[in-house]
Amino acid sequence: MLLASALIVAGVVLTGFSIVQIRAQSSQLAQATQPLQSSPPTAPNNTPAESKPGGERPTTPAPEPARPDAQAQKEGEKPALPAAPAEKMAAPIQQK
Repeated sequence: MLLASALIVAGVVLTGFSIVQIRAQSSQLAQATQPLQSSPPTAPNNTPAESKPGGERPTTPAPEPARPDAQAQKEGEKPALPAAPAEKMAAPIQQK
C-alpha cells in the first residue's frame, strides 16, 4: 500500500514538472520567414476564345441503343457455366 502511494505521488510530481516546463516553453513562438517578393511572371492572355453566333453544331442525330434481332432475343443470354448436376436423393429414412 505504501509503494502504491509513493508511485502515485511520484506521478503527480512528474506531471506537475512537465506542465510547468510546457508553460515556460510555450511563451517562445517560432516565426516563419517572409516569402521572397518576386515579380509575377508575364503569362499570355488566358481568356477563353470569343464565341461566334451561328457556330458549327453536329448535324447527325444522337446514337440510339442497339436493338438485337428477334432471334437473338428469343435465345437470350448463354450461361457462362454449364448447368450443375442434379442432386442425388436417397430413399427416405424409415421410422422404427
